[in-house]
Amino acid sequence: MIDVFYDGKCGLCNKEITYYRRIARDGVFNWLDIASDPAPLKEHNLSQSEALRRLHVRDANGGWHIGADAFIMIWRQLSYWKILARLVALPGIRQFARWCYNRLANYRFARLSHCQIAFNQDAAKNTPIAKSK
Repeated sequence: MIDVFYDGKCGLCNKEITYYRRIARDGVFNWLDIASDPAPLKEHNLSQSEALRRLHVRDANGGWHIGADAFIMIWRQLSYWKILARLVALPGIRQFARWCYNRLANYRFARLSHCQIAFNQDAAKNTPIAKSK
């Protein structure tokens, strides 16, 4: 089973994940809305703000795929999307996809209030050294 940790309070994210859920075969994905319930993150030592900033996917072998790499992992499991996964995984294209994804993710994260609330709560839990990062 592939665990997908996504932001269910983000309109764009939720719309996309809803689409993937509809077309995915049963038993392939475990969809975890970490905006509504951050509890599953604790066992993986992930903060809610870290997980809200970028899509996180944990494959069946326990490997992590984050951001653009997480989308590649999801697309590899979906009919018709496998071709896009192969294309985006190519050297050069993958690096460009990561760059684009990270820019969009940072932009989105900075503008959504629930992301900023999670960031401030996570920062308050950390040591002063961790806050300065």
